[in-house]
Amino acid sequence: MTKQEARHQFTAMMARDESEIELDHAALLMAAEEYPHLEIEKYLAQLDLFADQAQQEQDTSSDPLTRLLSLSDYLFGQLGFSGNVENYYDARNSFLNDVIDRRIGIPITLSVIYIEVARRLNLPVAGVGMPGHFIVKYCSHEQEILPEILPEILPEILIDPFHGGRQLSEEDCREMMERLYGDTLSFHPSFLRAVTKKQILTRMLQNLKSIYARALDHHKTLSVIERALIIIPEAPTEIRDRGLVYFSLGRYQQSLADLETYLRRLPRAEDADVIKERINDLRQRQAQLN
Repeated sequence: MTKQEARHQFTAMMARDESEIELDHAALLMAAEEYPHLEIEKYLAQLDLFADQAQQEQDTSSDPLTRLLSLSDYLFGQLGFSGNVENYYDARNSFLNDVIDRRIGIPITLSVIYIEVARRLNLPVAGVGMPGHFIVKYCSHEQEILPEILPEILPEILIDPFHGGRQLSEEDCREMMERLYGDTLSFHPSFLRAVTKKQILTRMLQNLKSIYARALDHHKTLSVIERALIIIPEAPTEIRDRGLVYFSLGRYQQSLADLETYLRRLPRAEDADVIKERINDLRQRQAQLN
């Protein structure tokens, strides 16, 4: 599969309704731009195999928590998936094929594997995009319908794939936030809401963008931003960042167009003065060329 084919298929996938988006397939399409010869069906079959093997370890008549903890034992015990603590910002941690091959990843990619294997076991598990740390939770039909009425009767089952698939309580999450942010960001129960597949994919791309931007790899940074804009075409910060990358690549006319669009949409943005300076610089460059 070429990069162009992967981009075309990813675009088509993002045009679907949320319920029809295949999270595992979409994540592999993102990876296919980094690995043009990636065999997507091979990795989807690997996830099928994980689910088949996990099924053999389970009693389907057991309660959801027992089944989820059994799945955690299988994925993180028998298969040896783990969080990459030593090299957290290795780009390979963000590619689903690499995580499956190496059995090591970051919270969000390990969560995608957990979600997708659980889905194959008919266990409804969703992503939870806490600031700074991605986890998953079991979403029963009753909790989806009556989330405010049943918290005591049906407490949420929260799982942390980065730390061996351990079960978390809300208090555990609160303490985690305190360790990550101290007094700069207070925990709020809304942090434990389920996120959409598009939000998961967007966050995966944000991680990659940070890695490539830090490495000053402008071409790869631009590729990530382009895919983020496929998911949310009107995202002003992505338009701004694309404009800044265009500037670094010497594509000044495109840079000017994006930065002007950003300020039209967010005229009171915190970085408005900085962007205005860059726009003035770009206009001066254009004047000199003319």
